[in-house]
Amino acid sequence: MEIGMVFKDYSGRISSMDFHRTSGYLVTASEDESIRLYDVSSATCLKTINSKKYGVDLVCFTSHPTTVIYSSKNGWDESLRLLSLHDNKYLRYFKGHHDRVVSLSLNSRNESFISGSLDRTVLLWDQRAEKCQGLLRVQGRPAISYDDQGLVFAIAFGGYIRMFDARMYEKGPFEIFSVGGDVSDANVVKFSNDGRLMLLTTMDGHIHVLDSFRGTHLSTYNVKPVPSNCTLEASFSPEGMFVISGSGDGRAYAWSVRSGKEVASWMMNSEPSVINWNWMNTDTEPPVIKWAPGSLMFVTGSTELSFWIPDLSKLAAYVGRK
Repeated sequence: MEIGMVFKDYSGRISSMDFHRTSGYLVTASEDESIRLYDVSSATCLKTINSKKYGVDLVCFTSHPTTVIYSSKNGWDESLRLLSLHDNKYLRYFKGHHDRVVSLSLNSRNESFISGSLDRTVLLWDQRAEKCQGLLRVQGRPAISYDDQGLVFAIAFGGYIRMFDARMYEKGPFEIFSVGGDVSDANVVKFSNDGRLMLLTTMDGHIHVLDSFRGTHLSTYNVKPVPSNCTLEASFSPEGMFVISGSGDGRAYAWSVRSGKEVASWMMNSEPSVINWNWMNTDTEPPVIKWAPGSLMFVTGSTELSFWIPDLSKLAAYVGRK
């Protein structure tokens, strides 16, 4: 993979990114208090909206390609907001958390979503109602995610991943999976597109991959630990054969799920023609990283947004060897 396009007009680090499932749009949130909408196919920025009053930390699309939910980053108002990017209007406020929201996941099949906060609660929401529809208390920093079918969601903290039936969550988890004694703070939990695998990243720099049905631990990849105010993000490739991740050394890595081995890494000036990426020059904060759904492309974000595409010269040589 190589960088195909870079956007350098950020004046703060990118804190969150999300791809819309069907439209080919990408949204980013940055510490410069901006939300930006991109057309992936043309690699163009369609709109920039500032959130100076509330700040912005996490952002994700709803089912509509120009409507997002985002969390604040101002320290005094932890509400979530439903925002129309089309006309820059707030459609709804979701009030209930009393500390920073650190995890956010939308149900792809209906209008519900879940949020996890440092106030040690996970709240369940309906986009059509301002008040939460359910509350679960946790004993640590929660990482949360719906599966692709929207039938199950996972909550990770304290060295375990708890699996809930979305229709009967009040009965408690139907499965609890151990992640091998890693009790450091959970950062991100995700399912593969086919729902068969899940990954968990932790602050100590571990990326665990598990069978999502049996809880079998398949592999652990290790990177440099991340600071307490940062999030270590990882992502499955669309077919679930690879995992890509940021790292506390500011680099990005890729592993084969099948072999468990590292297959690629990207570092500053690894090739003479490479762009001098600012985000590779930091040794403290990992890049935000997301694989595009159904595409051979991923994006990384730090103080720059980079679109990664196949290096066709290397790809041709690889296919020739096969």
